[in-house]
Amino acid sequence: MLSASVSAAITSRFFLGDEVLFHFSIQDRFEFQGFFHFILLGIICGLFSTYFSKIYFKVSDFFEKISSKKKRVLIAGTALGVLVFFFPPLYGEGFSTINALIEGDVAKTMHNSLFYEYRNEFSITVIFLLFTVLLKALATSLTFGGGGVGGIFAPTLFMGSILGFLYALIMNHYDFSEVSFSNFTLVAMAGLMAGNLQAPLTAIFLIAEITGGYALFIPLMITTSISFLTVKLSLPYSVYTLQLAKRGELITHHKDKAVLTLMNLQEQIETDFSAVSPDMFLGDLIKVISKSKRNLFPVTDNQNILLGIVYLDDIREMIFDSSLYNKVKVSEIMVFPGYWINYNEDMESVMEKFEKSGAWNLPVVKHGEYIG
Repeated sequence: MLSASVSAAITSRFFLGDEVLFHFSIQDRFEFQGFFHFILLGIICGLFSTYFSKIYFKVSDFFEKISSKKKRVLIAGTALGVLVFFFPPLYGEGFSTINALIEGDVAKTMHNSLFYEYRNEFSITVIFLLFTVLLKALATSLTFGGGGVGGIFAPTLFMGSILGFLYALIMNHYDFSEVSFSNFTLVAMAGLMAGNLQAPLTAIFLIAEITGGYALFIPLMITTSISFLTVKLSLPYSVYTLQLAKRGELITHHKDKAVLTLMNLQEQIETDFSAVSPDMFLGDLIKVISKSKRNLFPVTDNQNILLGIVYLDDIREMIFDSSLYNKVKVSEIMVFPGYWINYNEDMESVMEKFEKSGAWNLPVVKHGEYIG
């Protein structure tokens, strides 16, 4: 990570010089009397982050059911075209909108839209900004669902800037309290980062870097922590970690689960078990047992499909009754296992099956075929 950061900084400086996407000097200092605003802003950011995540997951699930890439592109492209026509700020990463809101120029965000002539009307401006931030979540999800390339970082900053500006706009218009447009725009960006990405420290230091100091450190800590906790109450995973969690590849702070994540099921499979046929007589099975060091024997058919298991403990008394050697078949003494493991199953699920079954060994199958 350190090497990547250094490389990125050098490359950026080489091509862009000292130019940066965001830079802002704090004009309005934080007043402790208004700390409750940042608490409320944190709750709003947390609730909106939850909304964004749920929209993202639902749209992703919808597109996963569509097998045709052309259909996915057609659906997503058409929907995005309609959204961008009515709300132009949805197009692109939104950095120009962020800069405009930090500077307090809301009219710039409505430029080239059908609502531009109403830019001085409070109610229209609020409705425009509200729909823009709500639909940005849908537009971002549609982009990914349709196979587009992008990220969550820039849309998160975009949505956060609008939420913060909208909050300040409403507070100032109705004289609830006079608050700083720029400060709330910046702090809400951090609040939404803390909620969407579940990375509160990253959010705090990003805004501190943008503003060139720590003047907003206290409101940043208040808003990001509350936003983060609000999201955690309903969503254990972020948009980044959910897919890893579904595949059982998420490394967490839980030591046992982290160890299981790092384990590979295929490396734990034992293959030194002697498979037997269901048509084999007990006498033939005993010959196999005499050459084996294991106490269980998988029963498979001609296609190597697992049919059952013979446990040595279950037939111990029968072994010493030679009259049964040519009478009893393996199919009569085998049992079907209560639990089995799929070849690509994650280790956490595997350990749950071992715990429930109390077994030392469980059969591993791949589409019904015995593996080990």
